[in-house]
Amino acid sequence: MDDERITYLKKDFSQGFPSYCGCKADYVGKGVFHSILTIQERHKQQDGFVHAGVIATMADHTAGYSAYTLVPNNVRILTIEFKINYFKPAIGETVLCKSQVINAGKTIITSESNVFLLSEGDETLISKALVTLMAVPIENFQDKK
Repeated sequence: MDDERITYLKKDFSQGFPSYCGCKADYVGKGVFHSILTIQERHKQQDGFVHAGVIATMADHTAGYSAYTLVPNNVRILTIEFKINYFKPAIGETVLCKSQVINAGKTIITSESNVFLLSEGDETLISKALVTLMAVPIENFQDKK
């Protein structure tokens, strides 16, 4: 992947609902994508933990972009299955999601997202997601908008 593609993916990542949530691209590599979220009051649920939906959004979206690093520009990535486990509540300052492709087929790609709470330099695993994605040619979207 060249610098132009990396810049494109980072910019493309931060739009729509994930951008509204505050998710930002952090690292991009072949088959790998990391994102980061600075925790704010709006991310918390009634008990003061980061809402599970925010973590799920981050895990899903980041997994999608790990897959997106492996396909050409004329292909889009869509989630077709998603499973997430929550291990610990997210209470702190920053959430980091590290996603990696674990199986790359021509059409179906599977990625794994590990979500960490960052606190005082330590990473604590708080969630893990398995995301199955489909590579869809962009022309399939052209008439749908």
